[in-house]
Amino acid sequence: MHFSIPETEVRSGENGSTYVAYNIHVNGVLHCRVRYSQLLGLHEQIKKEYGSNVVPAFPPKKIFTLTPAEVEQRREQLEKYMQAVRQDPLLGASEMFNSFLRKAQQETQQIPTEEVVLDICLSNGQKVTVNILTSDQTEDVLDAVATKLDLPDELVGYFSLFLVREGVDGSLTFVRKLQEFELPYVSITSLRSSEFHIVLRKSYWDMAYDSDVMDNRVGLNLLYAQTVSDIERGWILVNKDQHRQLKSLQEKGSKKEFIHLGQTLKYYGYIKFDPCITDFPEKGCQVIVSAGNNELNFHVKLPNEQMKEGSFKVTRMRCWRVTSSQVPIANGTTNPCSSAKCEVKLELAFEYLMSKDRLQWVTITSQQAIMMSICLQSMVDELMVKKSGGSIKKLLRKRHNGSIHRPDSQQAVKSPPLLDSPDRNREQIVKLSTKLSSVSLRGISASNSANDISGNDFHGNYAFEGIGDDDL
Repeated sequence: MHFSIPETEVRSGENGSTYVAYNIHVNGVLHCRVRYSQLLGLHEQIKKEYGSNVVPAFPPKKIFTLTPAEVEQRREQLEKYMQAVRQDPLLGASEMFNSFLRKAQQETQQIPTEEVVLDICLSNGQKVTVNILTSDQTEDVLDAVATKLDLPDELVGYFSLFLVREGVDGSLTFVRKLQEFELPYVSITSLRSSEFHIVLRKSYWDMAYDSDVMDNRVGLNLLYAQTVSDIERGWILVNKDQHRQLKSLQEKGSKKEFIHLGQTLKYYGYIKFDPCITDFPEKGCQVIVSAGNNELNFHVKLPNEQMKEGSFKVTRMRCWRVTSSQVPIANGTTNPCSSAKCEVKLELAFEYLMSKDRLQWVTITSQQAIMMSICLQSMVDELMVKKSGGSIKKLLRKRHNGSIHRPDSQQAVKSPPLLDSPDRNREQIVKLSTKLSSVSLRGISASNSANDISGNDFHGNYAFEGIGDDDL
């Protein structure tokens, strides 16, 4: 997740006085407004709990009213502080930090705590309506959905909730995986648009874990519905003969066999992103990126209209980073964003081992850059578990025993309809150690373009020592 504080506001307090509010954005979208005193209180709590040597530097108090220049300086300092806390493995995952953000989100949107109903979509378009509180966090909502579907507790961690945007043509854009620091009801309500939905989808990459899910009736139905949906959307490629086999299995109700055949198809289990721009193999190329099977797959349209496809394995990425910048869009000038309407430009850049002793940077300019980075991180996490001989269950979220109101009735997962015919200057860097042990997201206020990359080879011929595919 990319945290930023791109702007401040002067707001009125309860007693008529004014104060400066700092707008915290996550992935370029407003999450909450907070005062300096609130962040100072959070800082003091974190320092008391974890010690002064762990907590990043916090901008000092000022005796007198801040000048505009001092407000801007404090904004930059608070932004760096929030990014540093979030990137710290201990502090960023702490309940203290996450609960602060949840409370601030709810207060900013002025949504009181009360019982509400929330629709969660399944891959086949079916909606599961759950009774929750507006203050329920992501884990609580996931629990409610699992209870409604009668999904066993031990399988809940194999699934996650994703925020998606549905286009008028039915296409899906994955915005982000819902996080522990947000309230799903508040997040979806604050967008004030019916094109956004929350979708339940599997959250792992290795298809070997499908067998765990398919051993359960509900898990099987969820995985089956997702596979059918991905095929219908063209995310999974099938030829006519494969389509005929799949349709036959579907007509027979052979869901496991359907999934097993699906596992053999190209792009099974991948997430497909919206068209975007890359500088590989040439600058300014249009590309469709898909994430899955421990790789980023590129389908590139070259300037000469030629199409080229290739993959970048996560085990051959030395490091990656996400950068963001505020880009004026009002009149195309270079006016600062404080005086012109701006949008956030996001880039994912990774350094890749093209061949022995040849590393090159590849850059993707996409509003889904952070989602791509999260996909890479989760692939690394799974590979590390596999390398250590452990189980994916080590990655599953720690489940709390807190109670939440649940309806007694369960809702069955419906089978999808029969398949339709198939449609044909790098500053701070995120380093990937030889053990794939630590990759963190760093947001940088400005980004530099990678050097032009020539050549057509999408695959390196060598892997880094210690992180070759055979070691994993």
